[in-house]
Amino acid sequence: MAFRPLHDRILVRRLEAEEKTSGGVIIPDTAKEKPQEGEVLAVGPGARDDSGKLVELDVKVGDRILFGKWSGTEIKLDGEDLLIMKESDVMGVIDKIAEVKKAA
Repeated sequence: MAFRPLHDRILVRRLEAEEKTSGGVIIPDTAKEKPQEGEVLAVGPGARDDSGKLVELDVKVGDRILFGKWSGTEIKLDGEDLLIMKESDVMGVIDKIAEVKKAA
């Protein structure tokens, strides 16, 4: 894929939601909500501040992020459903340390 977002935009792949609840109930496709977690695939160079200086983005390729339910614009690129959004739509980055503690 040869896609480079402009300015402070990022390209995100949604991560699939769980098929079961914590109690073991299987969720049918019609009842599932779109996941609000994704993986950053590409980032733009950054936005310019009032003085014209380039401000780099805080997120980087490979980060797992949380974003708003209605954030971004859905696109299809190379047959894959992806999102383009501004960095300001990102609520936070999920650290791998937190995932390890959860698994333990």
